[in-house]
Amino acid sequence: MIEKQGLYLPEFEHENCGAGFICNLKGERTNQIIHDALEILVKLEHRGGVSSDGKTGDGAGLLIDIPHDYFNRVCEFEIPAQREYAVGMVFLPKSINQYNGCKEIFEKEIKEQGLSILGWRQVPVDSTQLGQIALDSEPNIEQVFIGKTEEIEENIFNAKLYAARKIAEHAIIGSKMSESATFYLPSLSITTLIYKGIIMPEDIGPYYKDLQQSDLVTRVALVHQRFSTNTMPAWELAQPFRYMCQNGEINTLRGNVSRMRVREEIMQSEVFGPQIDKLFPIILPGKSDSASMDMVVELLTHTGRSLPEVMMMMIPEAWEKHETMSEERKAFYEYNACLMEPWDGPASVPFTDGDYVGALLDRNGLRPSRYTITKSGKLIMASEIGVVEVAPEDVKSHGRLEPGKMFLVDMNEGRIINDEEIKSKIVSERPYKEWLDNTRVHLKDLPSTSTECPFETLDIATRSRLFNYTIEDIQEVITPMALVGKETLGSMGIDTPLAVLSDRPQLISNYFKQLFAQVTNPPLDGIREEIVTDISLTLGKDRNIFSITDRQCRKLKIQNPVISNTDLEKIRNIDIDSFKAETIEMLYAKDKGLNGLEDALDNIIVQITKAIERGTNIIILSDRGVNKEFAPIPSLLACSFVHHQMNRLRKRSYFDIIIESAEPREPHHFATLFGYGASAVNPYMVNEIIRMQVQQGFITGMDEQKAVDNFNSAIGKGILKVMNKIGISTLHSYRGSQIFEIVGFNSQFVEKYFPYTASRIEGIGLYEIEKEINERYKYAYPDTQIKNRLGLNIGGDYRWRRNGERHMFNPTTVSKLQQAVRLSDQDSYNVYAKAVNDQAENLMTIRGLFEFDNFDPIPLEEVEPWTDIVKRFKTGAMSYGSISREAHENLAIAMNRIGGKSNSGEGGEDRKRFQTNVNGDSRNSAIKQVASGRFGVTSHYLSNAREIQIKMAQGAKPGEGGQLPGEKVLPWIAEARNSTPFVGLISPPPHHDIYSIEDLAQLIYDLKNANREARINVKLVSEVGVGTIAAGVSKAKADVVLISGYDGGTGASPLTSLKHAGLPWELGLAEAQQTLVLNNLRSRIVVECDGQLKTGRDVAIAALLGAEEFGFATAPLVASGCIMMRKCHLNTCPVGIATQDKSLRKNFKGTPEHVINFFFYVAEELRAIMAELGFRTLDEMVGQTHKINSNKAITHYKAKGLDLSAILHRPAGYSDMPVKNTEKQDHGLEDVLDFQILKDSHRALYRKEQMILDYPINNTNRSVGAIVSNEISKIYGHLGLPEDTLSINFTGSAGQSLGAFSAHGLTFIVEGNTNDYLGKGLSGAKLIVKKPAKADFVAEDNIIVGNVCLFGAVEGEAYINGIAGERFAVRNSGATTVVEGVGDHGCEYMTGGKVIVLGNTGRNFAAGMSGGIAYIYDPENKFTNGLCNTETIEFEEILPEDAADLKGLIEKHVLYTDSNRGKELLADWETSLSNFVRVMPTEYKKALLRLAKGEIMFEELETV
Repeated sequence: MIEKQGLYLPEFEHENCGAGFICNLKGERTNQIIHDALEILVKLEHRGGVSSDGKTGDGAGLLIDIPHDYFNRVCEFEIPAQREYAVGMVFLPKSINQYNGCKEIFEKEIKEQGLSILGWRQVPVDSTQLGQIALDSEPNIEQVFIGKTEEIEENIFNAKLYAARKIAEHAIIGSKMSESATFYLPSLSITTLIYKGIIMPEDIGPYYKDLQQSDLVTRVALVHQRFSTNTMPAWELAQPFRYMCQNGEINTLRGNVSRMRVREEIMQSEVFGPQIDKLFPIILPGKSDSASMDMVVELLTHTGRSLPEVMMMMIPEAWEKHETMSEERKAFYEYNACLMEPWDGPASVPFTDGDYVGALLDRNGLRPSRYTITKSGKLIMASEIGVVEVAPEDVKSHGRLEPGKMFLVDMNEGRIINDEEIKSKIVSERPYKEWLDNTRVHLKDLPSTSTECPFETLDIATRSRLFNYTIEDIQEVITPMALVGKETLGSMGIDTPLAVLSDRPQLISNYFKQLFAQVTNPPLDGIREEIVTDISLTLGKDRNIFSITDRQCRKLKIQNPVISNTDLEKIRNIDIDSFKAETIEMLYAKDKGLNGLEDALDNIIVQITKAIERGTNIIILSDRGVNKEFAPIPSLLACSFVHHQMNRLRKRSYFDIIIESAEPREPHHFATLFGYGASAVNPYMVNEIIRMQVQQGFITGMDEQKAVDNFNSAIGKGILKVMNKIGISTLHSYRGSQIFEIVGFNSQFVEKYFPYTASRIEGIGLYEIEKEINERYKYAYPDTQIKNRLGLNIGGDYRWRRNGERHMFNPTTVSKLQQAVRLSDQDSYNVYAKAVNDQAENLMTIRGLFEFDNFDPIPLEEVEPWTDIVKRFKTGAMSYGSISREAHENLAIAMNRIGGKSNSGEGGEDRKRFQTNVNGDSRNSAIKQVASGRFGVTSHYLSNAREIQIKMAQGAKPGEGGQLPGEKVLPWIAEARNSTPFVGLISPPPHHDIYSIEDLAQLIYDLKNANREARINVKLVSEVGVGTIAAGVSKAKADVVLISGYDGGTGASPLTSLKHAGLPWELGLAEAQQTLVLNNLRSRIVVECDGQLKTGRDVAIAALLGAEEFGFATAPLVASGCIMMRKCHLNTCPVGIATQDKSLRKNFKGTPEHVINFFFYVAEELRAIMAELGFRTLDEMVGQTHKINSNKAITHYKAKGLDLSAILHRPAGYSDMPVKNTEKQDHGLEDVLDFQILKDSHRALYRKEQMILDYPINNTNRSVGAIVSNEISKIYGHLGLPEDTLSINFTGSAGQSLGAFSAHGLTFIVEGNTNDYLGKGLSGAKLIVKKPAKADFVAEDNIIVGNVCLFGAVEGEAYINGIAGERFAVRNSGATTVVEGVGDHGCEYMTGGKVIVLGNTGRNFAAGMSGGIAYIYDPENKFTNGLCNTETIEFEEILPEDAADLKGLIEKHVLYTDSNRGKELLADWETSLSNFVRVMPTEYKKALLRLAKGEIMFEELETV
């Protein structure tokens, strides 16, 4: 593993992978299973990662039965009967002294447990199979055989083995041996054995010679292959682990680990007795998410729970809002929620203990898990289908794992146990429902109290100033939430200083930045997929996890943890057995200053310790009662300190924290409190302000209580959004997870008060925080009592206000820049640049703290000309729709004239722009963006790009999709986006086909096939860990990686996201550069940077930190006339840029020359800096961090504690390694099947003759059809070829993305099945998937295609003779399809086309569907009763003309696929028709009426 250095922190490593298992249901042990299993790994190789040496895999492994007969033959010592002994696989250090030392410690602990060592065996390996990186870290590998010394039961034997291993591990880690990390036991069990390492899948068989022996036999083989996002993989992190392996990412890990530390305080067990303390910590630090989870699974199997029960407890279904789940099963989940929070994340988890083998999928169901059962008695399960050859006639059934569902095989009985049977058995083992009904308490059932809320001595105006309330907080944040119950929107990004650079006193939450999911795990969709989310919490003391009794659920349940004053009083005066609440003040003596604050914090701990001794289990921390003498302790500081300090004192599990505070007022404040351990928050001051606003008539149409409830529910939704950004569905898992990075606290302070949180540039401590409180006091209690002075602060955070917070774009800089570009006035530009660059007095950005260093001047004429420099410049991704056509085309023309690149944004592009204008100008955007909404993404669109950008996240709102309000979606905008006019559009969060590193690799591969000439660019947002992600993106074969700053502009975003998510680009860019160089991956990829770049100096800093290309968005808009009104989301832009209103668009006065002038000035300013520093070309400048100095004299009281050296850190060997892009990525396209098709189909493609071709296909043939379609688009444009010009018959299992972006004229017929992403971005082709003629299973009961089929399909047809997986036809905007069953979330976000389902659907069908029509066959009325999300749709009668259309499509389906289900329905058409439901989006219906009335449908305003 790489050590922590510079900005790189190893704990932000991630991994994703391919996993599977194969077992013999008849219990026959064979050696063949091992070879089949290894074949699975080779077939999943495209899902794994390879290091920079090209030979070291990220990790592969195999779990099998202990081969008893084989060991009998090869061991030189006696071994007892099967299951009477254990075998351990042991990794040991290479150095002989340490090798002996580790063995001695381990043997000693085995003997301590009263067990005996039967013998050691050297495992035969062939090291020539290893890559260099693996060879350097290869351990000595041996097997240890352990027997009993007396007759003991199996569970006791297992517990003794576990204890011996745990205690030995802790002893060796604590021994200070230099190679102690090498000691590791992949497995120690009486049933299973694991062979694993950082080996390529095809080499694992040759490396471990045992696996080639024909008498090494097994019934089961579990395999796994890893794709870690960095390239320093470790032997022990290869999977499988002892009980499970995992394909995915556990998003909740940080909360889970910290809660586990707390649980250890009260663990007791009969099995382990007094030695249980020696087992802690259960989770060893520094291991991966899957390894950590496995350690907890392992512990829980010793608590008397079976393995399937443990898995249900850790990865529960989404039971909270499930309408059709049985009461008993809900009670089981609810009971276990009192013991443990979910380990959630998009994960598919195969598990086994040697008796059972099974797999479980988490509640979101993003991960693919397909299985096949054969008549010959095999069960094969893997991330893809087609990984083991199975003859069609041998197939008994094909299935998939469904969200939250479990699949189990009892190997001793040789039978498959389905989800319903296994769960019904487990949930009925104990009376969970009865326990809950009798023991658990609901907040709403507590008696109301007569006691009034505590009375405040100070008037509200003084307190508002004291707690830093501003006019803006009240008008822009609080009041809108109280009015509509939703978070407020803003636009145009943020250009105010970071909290640590601001002169204004800041609430402590403002120093925290939210982390968010990108690439390695997906953000979730709490709006459309609300059924999997939950924000309720339970309060009360924790109990011993080993005991399973009704006392575990003696908890208080709160539905929305943002609680009102009345609810808080109920809890404060709670008088029920085993609940006791106490209030502790968060105040300190103001005159004692810093010492007073520190003493008060320590005193809170003393008070809580005493309260616990009195049996108190709810602690209310309150800052009520502030006055001139007693100042408030920041609530987040107190909360986090109590949370961590009580854990250090081993007392945290005895109580829960409620915060009663005047500070929190926006979702981010609440999120930080929950993230650092609070269980409920009462924002009493906001309640007072809202009541006052109602009394004074600022909030109308509702009473005070309704307004307060609205605010509380808006905060609830806001917290859900923050959780979803990081990919967590329940507040239960988010609580205590600390998913933040701190910008501007020093490490000693963080270590004491906010441990386990990254803070990489140092900064302030308790002294400055006390000083900030003092500043607020000066404002609240001025020395001279002048009436006017006592108003609130204006604020000015979200838009510029006179006397408010400073903004980089303010009236002065805007007007000077516009003057410069309009009048070609160099002096005005100089004034503008000086105002932006010179931050000596007014600190604004991190780059403002840097100075240039090591000057080595050369004459200016030797520096490359401005015309070369501007070719590296790009304009930002602004969609056509969010800005007007004039503004959009103006940028494109300007960039094409100077050889830079403009970006289409995510809204598609009018096809007319692909042709050059008469005067030679081109309006075609060189960069075409592919975002989660896939608006207008077709083969033709992609074929017209020089660069294709995958938008993983957006700086202004990472983890969320874009929004375009309905009034901006005029018919011509709708046409470019293939959507319905006047219907508002929301892009989903990026989780449908880019929710993991291997899926991103697949999308990169799809797009590279769709246009081989274009570079593929992946857009990331700066956050801690982005360097690791950039390394993953480089390994996933992207050509360019863009690191965006958090401060980028946007057309519409929630205010919380604008300000509190993501980091400045300086941190992200430097971390990406350092990590790429460390991993020797920098030479393969171009690094780009954007985010409020405004001047040549900004570009110079970015280049020196490692960027080769530079994106500008806000500044070119200002050059085109933008005056920063920040009203983009309201369609009222006065200068005609961010609006579709024709009268306003006439005000647009920008010209391409204005934009070109801006870039000319920036390039010239940059040339002057290059001449000073001694660089002749930008190329020489990349990554030369020694030319920056961060020791500038800072006098600012907060900023002087900053230490920016980590940003300028140069890893060892930096000077010898490539620090810029020097080579092209190898995309591995030479063996693509399409090249063979191109060769064979010459007549069809070039002479339009009809042709039929036949090919076998397997799962490694991916993105078939994309290259052929690219050729068709290049010749024939959007219209493609006539229908059925080229028909291709495939037989077998097609790989991912079959028919991706496939154009008109192609017909693909697959006899077999396909994997995920069938018909992604379908652009006119016809896809037919049918069951093989030789197979005799029932098609409509079997899975035939994967997840996320027809995602973003634009036009074309698909006929599917079987069931599809989750998320079918998401964002379909024009394709017609017939399918015989779909999984959860079908037709989500659909905007056009027709979907006909001749079978069952999953939950949440049609969520956010705004266009198109669906017909569902629903004879049992299950669909209309609970499976369909009716928020945006209604059910309609089927009219005769629609019935004829429906019948015609089913007839086509039968013709193409010979579908039995179709034939049955047609045989009795009248009856069948009465069982169909027509799903019609309400907005679509309205839009069709508007269109029918003949509203103007074309754009009148013409500008050339």
